[in-house]
Amino acid sequence: MNGSHAADKSAHARTHSEKPFRLLPPERIEELFERFKAANPEPKTELAAPNPYTLLVSVVLSAQATDKSVNKATAALYAAADTPQKMLDLGEETLISYIKSIGLYRSKAKHIMELSRILAAEYGGGIPRTREELQKLPGVGRKTANVILNVVYGEPTMPVDTHLLRISPRLGLSDGTTPEAVEKDLVARIPARYMQHAHHWLILHGRYVCTARNPQCAECPVGDICMRNNVAQEE
Repeated sequence: MNGSHAADKSAHARTHSEKPFRLLPPERIEELFERFKAANPEPKTELAAPNPYTLLVSVVLSAQATDKSVNKATAALYAAADTPQKMLDLGEETLISYIKSIGLYRSKAKHIMELSRILAAEYGGGIPRTREELQKLPGVGRKTANVILNVVYGEPTMPVDTHLLRISPRLGLSDGTTPEAVEKDLVARIPARYMQHAHHWLILHGRYVCTARNPQCAECPVGDICMRNNVAQEE
């Protein structure tokens, strides 16, 4: 029994010593984002939204859903209601009929109606421009607020979604395990001149190259820079 315990302990030690986490050094971070910039100088959100209000609605709908599924549902919705007042006139049950293909549609519909009431009553149909005000809106957390601040108001924020939470450690940009920790590391480590577009570059990289399963390392445009933390275990 003692021998078995010793073997288990030794195996555990090897697991943790074979591949220590490696942070990407500053000069490589610079090169990483220069390559992203060269390939896609002006990255955009893939959510199809005609104005800031509809973008906010789309981001609320995108929680635990893909941008593709949101766009499919909202094309007809935004033709019918693209302002807070029009959404209120539409009504919650009709809204549900447009978005029922999206997960958690009932709770999301309730949030959208509630935030539309607030925007119509308190902001003249506009969108608040501070994180504090945005996060007071129903269904709006820090990530959603950061998206609006970045895309609508051009602020260098870092919305952390599942893609960023996965690829930031892989690349060596952060060893954080929570959205808050990863956001803090990325804001601290990414040079300011890249911050306006950084989260879009990272999201697109995670969506199409550094995927959750079978990341495309052989075709990766930054494969020679990437620290590849945890990649072998996930492939």
